[in-house]
Amino acid sequence: MFLVVNVLQVFVFDVWNIPFWMNLILFILLILLYTLKGGIKTIVWTDTLQTTFMLLAVVLSILLICKNLHIHLNQLFANIWHSSLSNIIINDWHSKRHFIKLFFSGMFITIVMTGLDQEMMQKNLSCRNLKDAQKNMFTFSFTLIFVNFLFLILGAVLLLYAQANSINVLLTDNLFPTIAIKFLGPVSGLVFLVGLISAAYPSADGALTSLTTIFCIDFLNFNKNTGLSEKVKTRIRYLVHFIIATILLFVILAVRALNNKAVIDNLFTIAGYTYGPLLGFYSFGLFTKQKVYDNWVPFIALLSPVICYIISLYSKQLLFGYVFGYEILILNGLLTFLGLLIISKKRINYKEMI
Repeated sequence: MFLVVNVLQVFVFDVWNIPFWMNLILFILLILLYTLKGGIKTIVWTDTLQTTFMLLAVVLSILLICKNLHIHLNQLFANIWHSSLSNIIINDWHSKRHFIKLFFSGMFITIVMTGLDQEMMQKNLSCRNLKDAQKNMFTFSFTLIFVNFLFLILGAVLLLYAQANSINVLLTDNLFPTIAIKFLGPVSGLVFLVGLISAAYPSADGALTSLTTIFCIDFLNFNKNTGLSEKVKTRIRYLVHFIIATILLFVILAVRALNNKAVIDNLFTIAGYTYGPLLGFYSFGLFTKQKVYDNWVPFIALLSPVICYIISLYSKQLLFGYVFGYEILILNGLLTFLGLLIISKKRINYKEMI
């Protein structure tokens, strides 16, 4: 959402002298309107349409860049292959981008951000039966391979175009909009904006709806007999939805104020600390049958990321020059798992775990 609102601000709303916060409020209000009106069915259908437009925008952008560079698609792929951009194997173990680090961190990031995602669960619940839900998961997984590969190609193409035209952009988040809007003509600019907005809404509407559902069920116990009528529950659900949207608004304003590097890098760095406890909880529930003292669980969930952050800060001194990247997520999950074992109510039965 930050990327979309930021791009709209820089290339559209700044020209009209409309401040960033007004642009952001308008964006969130649009999401609130159609999620409150249509619910999960609206999200499923709009996500399908928006994702289709997003992928079309990527493909059209690549083709427009080929045309602008006066080369065929095959030649473009050859240029990428023979450039340093195709090198994904980094052997320097001091680097945060070491291949093994990225391989395992990528694996676990996919598990926590996709496999344990409430939004994904909601979409599976909209399927008619278990078989259709399983089919949806497998289709989604294989489709992601193609989509990720397509975006990798787009990134390489943008960098090659920037090098060929001596385009210097300080923040990589602005590279795509700068090229699409300022160098490739109005058609490309329109395609880019449609694709970018299409990419943002599936993430934003799903996140808002998921957070509302989680809060109402886990904190307000709407799945139990609370004595409240459905009408009252609906009003409370709307209020929770609005409050979460407001919190999201302030988070995006904070990101804009503090951001000094690519948002995607920030995202995965933060995910290493916020999703680590989730990975630990899920693994603990999957591989053990231990009961824990519930009152201590929030303490473990907070302590583990703090320990990881301290280790990450001093890893060079403590671990002979080792620098943590996104794999801090794995350590975070492991520490959470061990913390849950410590607060277990009975001795561990290792045979039961096996």
